[in-house]
Amino acid sequence: MEALEETEEVEQTPEDAISLNASDFLDDLETDVTVGEASAASDESGFDWSSIDTSHLPSSYKTNSWREKELLQLADHFFQQYTHLCPDRKPLFIHPVNECGVQKFVSTMVRPTLLPYPDMYYWSGCASFVCDYLIMEPLKCPITPPSSLYSPTTILKYQRGNCFDFTVLLCSLLIGAGYDAYCVHGYATLEMCSLDQTQELCPLLRKPPEVPEEEDPNKYRIKYPLEPQSQFELQQKAKKEEETESTQEEEREEEVVTEVDKPKRDPLHGLRVHAWVLVLSGKRKVPETFFINPFTGNHHSTTDECFLGIESIWNHRNYWVNMQDCRKGCKDLSFDLSDSFCWEIMFSENNKPSQLPTELPKNDTDDMQEKEEISMSFEMPLSWVARIKVSWREYENPFPGGKKVILYDKAKQEKWAAYANGDGLVQRLTVYADSDCTEELEVKEWFKHREDLLYMREVDKQTQLITDHFKPGHLLLLKAHSYTSLEPETGHTVEFYHTARVDGLWKRFENATEMTEYFVGREDFLHMRHIEFGERDQKMAKPGITADANPRPIVQIKEYFHRNPEKPADEDVEERIFMVIDDVMQLTYHLELHDTIASKVVFCRVIGREKREDEIFLSRENTVKYQPWSSEKHKNMRRLYDLLWKLRAEQKDLKQQVRDSEAEMLNILTVREDEEANIKLSVSMYSTAKREQE
Repeated sequence: MEALEETEEVEQTPEDAISLNASDFLDDLETDVTVGEASAASDESGFDWSSIDTSHLPSSYKTNSWREKELLQLADHFFQQYTHLCPDRKPLFIHPVNECGVQKFVSTMVRPTLLPYPDMYYWSGCASFVCDYLIMEPLKCPITPPSSLYSPTTILKYQRGNCFDFTVLLCSLLIGAGYDAYCVHGYATLEMCSLDQTQELCPLLRKPPEVPEEEDPNKYRIKYPLEPQSQFELQQKAKKEEETESTQEEEREEEVVTEVDKPKRDPLHGLRVHAWVLVLSGKRKVPETFFINPFTGNHHSTTDECFLGIESIWNHRNYWVNMQDCRKGCKDLSFDLSDSFCWEIMFSENNKPSQLPTELPKNDTDDMQEKEEISMSFEMPLSWVARIKVSWREYENPFPGGKKVILYDKAKQEKWAAYANGDGLVQRLTVYADSDCTEELEVKEWFKHREDLLYMREVDKQTQLITDHFKPGHLLLLKAHSYTSLEPETGHTVEFYHTARVDGLWKRFENATEMTEYFVGREDFLHMRHIEFGERDQKMAKPGITADANPRPIVQIKEYFHRNPEKPADEDVEERIFMVIDDVMQLTYHLELHDTIASKVVFCRVIGREKREDEIFLSRENTVKYQPWSSEKHKNMRRLYDLLWKLRAEQKDLKQQVRDSEAEMLNILTVREDEEANIKLSVSMYSTAKREQE
């Protein structure tokens, strides 16, 4: 049904728009419809459909069987009834001509097919393949459906088509995959019909909806009385809020009016013809009915304001005409096709005659009854379209020309076929600060088939920070790596798959002056280690001398531990500090629930006494302890002596672990530099076998 235009402060009405001739429509379309690089809608190659070769097509494309001829007669009879009873409605899209110039009923153009690829079993895979594989062509006249509709096999061969071609192909794949899908002939907005997404937010930038945390209600909880409030004060407060909101809305409206980038009103709003796919709930466990825009492959709610009305729908079995009012778009439509008041079915599926009242002249009543009897027992013939085939090579390389570019609001998305780029790049998203897309803010890149298992890279153009993300299985167990340069000690943050590591390390940050390590699931409850470095000896800093030969001096090592419930709090260390250069060791213990001050032990160097590796000197001068909650047996000097001896040994081991961490970071940078310099792509043995079959 024709969607009516919204009433606005414009003198032009829908009736005025209808009165325009076709040439005026095309002139308006050339000036108003701007399809940029985002849509890839303009056919720059100048492809001519009249020059295609149809000599090799099967005979079913060039002739009609007796059942198809009977179907066309019944369709014409239905169309006559429809135009007689609904003279104000637009003509139905029933039997356009195919590529051979033969009239074919639209339902017979749908060829249910299940392609032998895993992604094509789901609606998202089918939709993304169709929108990526085909080049969009606008309708010749934006307010009328096309006079011809080519078969899905021809559309796949030449990789181009209009919205009806996209829809029939996608519906064929969805029905073959088991979905209850239908082709829709209706009306949509200018942006949807012209594939203009420059005003939309990129789907990759949309944040998932936050799921509110459910609080466990406790019916035995004491409910305290609420603080009494004055109803008069509440009314006055609500009144003030309404006044402020009204003033804010007025200011916003003024700002919107004064905006320079405000899109112009479409003179053909509500009249632009579009085709899309309807998927009903039920089959394939689809919970809710939804639309699919074949140009983008995105799913939409049936209440989406971009869809302005529906004339008819069809699948491979039948044809339905919408009898509902579309003044408010599609949001109030019922999609119960068994409801004869909402949908007029062409061929009754339960031996019931058509619900259209027969108000034709009495002379034709006998012929009408005969045709109605035929229609009651009529069965839709099989599709005349040949089997839809997509080779493995075509499935792996869906983009015409090997690349696709889509422009969104302040963003640009680029797609490539697998193995089209030597570095495995398959997708790039560039986010801009302005609508003109001149100042880059962020770049995200996705990769496939890389042997180093890199699958995504994020680049912050403001800080030049690069973050690489890896799949599980990397040689160095890398999960993510953030850096500005692959040079050592320039600021690196590395994340690991800690479950595959023995030490439980999941994150490490290192720069020229410090290193911080984070741990998970360790038996000693260690969760963080922080190391501070001093400056290297400048005498040793000579050309050719590596960092291993001139290591950074370790100034301090801090370790933090989680609570060990098996130990008393005053014996369970929370923080451990080793001041290596000053030869100071400090322990801070955990607190019990009732404690306020933590127990501490500090071991200092004795002033004026030389330090020896094999000697431990303990006296009251170099020991500071405060353990108010521990028993007397834990406060004797013998226990402190054993603790000091243990700490000296652990400090020595810690220094070696720090050197090992430095060496590991150098190895990671060396390996990553080599991987980026010599990028290798892996080819599955199954993919090779499939390519050899071509």
